Amino acid sequence: MALCLAAGTGVGLAATEPPPPAGADPTPAAAQPPTVAGRPTAGRSPDCATGCPAAPRGEPTRVRVARIGVDSPLTALGLDRAGALVPPTDFDLAGWYASGPAPGDPGPAVLAGHLDSRHGPAVFARLGELRPGDPVEVRRGGQWLSFRVTGALRTRKDRFPTSTVYGPTPGAELRLITCGGDFDRGRRHYVENVVVFAVAEPTR
Repeated sequence: MALCLAAGTGVGLAATEPPPPAGADPTPAAAQPPTVAGRPTAGRSPDCATGCPAAPRGEPTRVRVARIGVDSPLTALGLDRAGALVPPTDFDLAGWYASGPAPGDPGPAVLAGHLDSRHGPAVFARLGELRPGDPVEVRRGGQWLSFRVTGALRTRKDRFPTSTVYGPTPGAELRLITCGGDFDRGRRHYVENVVVFAVAEPTR
């Protein structure tokens, strides 16, 4: 999934088709802005083979990423009639894809945020600065859930690795996504996505 908005103002989200079969090339992202390459998987991934820590009930309400100064409420995101992920209306808020796994449940939970706005940097402006080992915290059910960054990728939206980003995982993981790369003034969106991968820390 990718985020990028028109007119150089930030990030929009548009989804394409579900993940292709293994070995197939990802389906190109929609040509109109805003675009999100790939489509988040609805529902839960298979349960952990060896058992996962029980996640608290309720929706996630906040995300904190200390290295990049993010401390934002989370708003639920859905898809529009065209299958596009509707981004947060507030450029300073992050959102989570509410039809997919929630943070703390098995599978890749998707958190998305704008890169910038007409007024300057937005909530995920510094997402690309994250490095392996950096902590990410998500508030859910009155508890803070801890995740650790394992890696990141920058990819063109028309070559988005859908299966890599949205494929099932046995444990609880996060995908934090925003725009990146150059701004295409003709299509009025950024040409790339930045995707950060994180895994749940063992409960103590």
